[in-house]
Amino acid sequence: MRRRLTIAVLAVVVVTLVLTVAGSLLLVRRAAISSAESDLTSQTQALAELLATRSAVLTDERVLAILRQVGSYDFLRPVGLSPAGQFTDLPAPLSPADLDVAALQAGQTVTGNVGSIVFVAEPVSLTVRQRQSLGAIPAADLAVLVVTRHAHDPVNGTGYFVLVAAVVLVVGAAVAAVLARRVSEPIRRALGTTEQIAAGDLDARVPVRAHDYPELVALADAINSMGDSLARARGLERQFLLSVSHDLRTPLTSIRGYAEALAEGATDDVPGAAAVIGTEARRLERLVQDLLDLARLDARRFSLDMTVVDAAQVAAGVVDAFGPEASGFAVTLRGPDRRPGPQVVADRDRLAQVVANLVENALSFATGDVTVEVGTDGGWCTVAVTDDGPGIPPGELQQVFDRHFTGERARARRRVGTGLGLAIVAELTRAMGGTVGALSPPVPGRPGTRMTVRLPCAPRPAGPPATTGPHPR
Repeated sequence: MRRRLTIAVLAVVVVTLVLTVAGSLLLVRRAAISSAESDLTSQTQALAELLATRSAVLTDERVLAILRQVGSYDFLRPVGLSPAGQFTDLPAPLSPADLDVAALQAGQTVTGNVGSIVFVAEPVSLTVRQRQSLGAIPAADLAVLVVTRHAHDPVNGTGYFVLVAAVVLVVGAAVAAVLARRVSEPIRRALGTTEQIAAGDLDARVPVRAHDYPELVALADAINSMGDSLARARGLERQFLLSVSHDLRTPLTSIRGYAEALAEGATDDVPGAAAVIGTEARRLERLVQDLLDLARLDARRFSLDMTVVDAAQVAAGVVDAFGPEASGFAVTLRGPDRRPGPQVVADRDRLAQVVANLVENALSFATGDVTVEVGTDGGWCTVAVTDDGPGIPPGELQQVFDRHFTGERARARRRVGTGLGLAIVAELTRAMGGTVGALSPPVPGRPGTRMTVRLPCAPRPAGPPATTGPHPR
């Protein structure tokens, strides 16, 4: 890449130089011809006046000879122009087509150039004697003083242009090499780091130099941030797998132990052993179901039946279902009554699952009290579950709903659920168009945690139209 970038910059410099030199030569040549035409026109007109007012001592031929010595002229002599438009003696490389015959016959000065030869043709009035002495111009012909001169050739300054071009090329090559190195080196470092990350080395980072361009520094920072995110995700994934493995191993151990005891006749409490096996089997079923729910959410294959639902009645039903479990933990579980409450647009079964997961999480940490409240906040319906547990550290409030997150609070909790409940709550709530958040402590100075789900309220039905008078028969 570095070599290609250097070649590209040099190619741009060379093309720019060629165009600049070619344009400069054309402009200089045009300016030289224009300047020569102007000078030669004024000189020719002066020569014509001199011929008309020459001293009697000098012959016309002598005057022309002196003028040729004084000025740098390639040709200086009157020629004849017949009425038919034929010239008697034009100097090379001029041709009749180069001169405007009609303008000359009208007494006008004609100028122009043939290549680098600049010419001026000026009609002059000559006597019969002058016509004979200056070339035997017939009396019927118009006498035209023709003067030619070589214009300055800009090719003579090509050496200067070559020298300047060589200096510019050397400087351009040095600048191109520096630019190519400063651009390609950070990209090469970034490429090497991304290859290391792709190979599994999530600790690889792109080094940043002080002289790197800001855009390349931003690229390096983005790659480093990606590496940090991947490393953090891998760590959380490992914690998640360890947690799930533990959740699978514990009920499996209980099921295996009681099954072996029943098979060997080592226990007399057969109904109790069967009850433990059934409880642990249901726990395994719940864990597998939670994992399947997360997989469906990832695959966008989770179906929702969005209808108008009474949030208070759904929450009350969940509270009634968790009543025996709360009593077993000596926790008072309070919820809304079954009177009609706020109407929310949601999937009834998934809303019940969200509330159940929040209640289950609260029972894991509550010391004596869990409260489920349903209300409204503007156009939103809120379902809040509050426990009086130890609370959540401020640094973990934004992560408790992450799928792979396991905080200090979770390690010390009373084992009730699968550990995936809050992640499912967040996914389902977002799928139904709502939000979820955690507040700890809910009241300053008192322990506990409140988790609140916000879902859009259902639009109120339009009431009957108001009447201002008796109804017509």
